[in-house]
Amino acid sequence: MSDPGSSPIRGLEAILPSRETIEGAGVHLRRAFGATEVPRLDPFLLLDDFRSQNPAEFVAGFPWHPHRGIETVTYMIDGFVEHEDSIGNKGVIRSGDVQWMTAGNGIIHQEMPKHLNDGRMGGFQLWVNLPADHKMMDPRYQEVQAAHIPQVNPSKDVAVHVIAGQVSGVRGPVRDIVVEPEYLDVRIQPHGVFEHPLTPGHRAFAYVLAGRGRFDDASGEVVDSENLVLFRDGGRVRVEAMDRPLRFLLVSGKPLHEPVAWWGPIVMNNRRELEAAVEEFQNGTFVKHPRPHA
Repeated sequence: MSDPGSSPIRGLEAILPSRETIEGAGVHLRRAFGATEVPRLDPFLLLDDFRSQNPAEFVAGFPWHPHRGIETVTYMIDGFVEHEDSIGNKGVIRSGDVQWMTAGNGIIHQEMPKHLNDGRMGGFQLWVNLPADHKMMDPRYQEVQAAHIPQVNPSKDVAVHVIAGQVSGVRGPVRDIVVEPEYLDVRIQPHGVFEHPLTPGHRAFAYVLAGRGRFDDASGEVVDSENLVLFRDGGRVRVEAMDRPLRFLLVSGKPLHEPVAWWGPIVMNNRRELEAAVEEFQNGTFVKHPRPHA
């Protein structure tokens, strides 16, 4: 088990049920949190759960759209997503893969979900805010295939895929991100317990993918799947699975404590910056690094 030391367990600040919505060209998904929760989850802006077994709910995908001032983190668990952008990048994110895209000063891209033979497709997209002095940085990608994401077993009842951060001395492959994030995919067998240290002062949440669990102490409230747990401050988390396997994402990061000005997929610090971004998108000067010539 991770060494949490003697630091206090983080209590629950809130339990937020995800809500159904439609995005892109008609993709049905569940939003764990979004604009209405800002700045409650600073530095995180949005988390979407787009798991489905009905291709009609997702095949239209997310056609060409802009991003500026944020990072988008796509984590696939079923099927795959084909992506392409305005600066010449293209590829496929398959089950177990992660793409951490820093939009920075501007990128236009599309993401088109695809299913396998059983019709299932699923994954999660997290939006992470960039601080004012990084919002206009050059775009970049960290793409990691499933085979390069380590699995750690802190105990016989717990398995953790470490995307970013560290568990039991094992570091995840996504690094050098300004908000110092931790992003873990945790599975606990029935009645198993996972304790994990977190940096005091960092914002932390868990999103339940499957099963039921307690996310503070043995007397805490039981949280079902498709709910988000928002933790109070403290030095560690404690999670206990109930009578069936529990799977959840555990995410934490350093708050920015900066003003947020939000227009769809563009997030800046004030209205003037937003208006400039929209004007550039409309007049064709939004992308600072155009597609290279063949």
